[in-house]
Amino acid sequence: MVAYFREMFVGLWSLVAGMAVTIRYFVRPIVTVQYPRQKLTMTPKYRGHIELIMDPETNTHRCTACGMCVRTCPSSLITVEGVKVKKKKLPVKHVIDYSYCSLCGLCVEVCPTKALKFSNEYRLAGYQRQDMVIDLMARLDAERATVGLPPLPIPTPESEEETTSAEEKA
Repeated sequence: MVAYFREMFVGLWSLVAGMAVTIRYFVRPIVTVQYPRQKLTMTPKYRGHIELIMDPETNTHRCTACGMCVRTCPSSLITVEGVKVKKKKLPVKHVIDYSYCSLCGLCVEVCPTKALKFSNEYRLAGYQRQDMVIDLMARLDAERATVGLPPLPIPTPESEEETTSAEEKA
């Protein structure tokens, strides 16, 4: 009979201990974020997706289309196409496919002109695979538009010939 009451007491005690934990967490502040409705502020060292850096002095990008990021990417997700204009190579297309990107950061580290950086954006969800293919030049033009600057002109090899012929005429 004593064993019966002892088991009842132990069972009741475990119930009270469990309810104490529940009540303790019930009165604490909520740590859950209602994701689509609430936005988090990310820390400065958060490694989101890759972006081109806009140079504040020239209001253009620093990318020289050297292709170091393309060669360094272990997943081969980066595509850079460049055009040589006035003895300088400028990117025409800079696309990153984030569907398989591991955000290792090798492309950011290897860039000789420090033209790439990690963004603080954490919302990279998409419904289709094409949503994960990001054109960095288009994103930079959108960033320029928010500042009030016109989009960058797309460099072409013909523009070099036109400028050299215009300089010769003058």
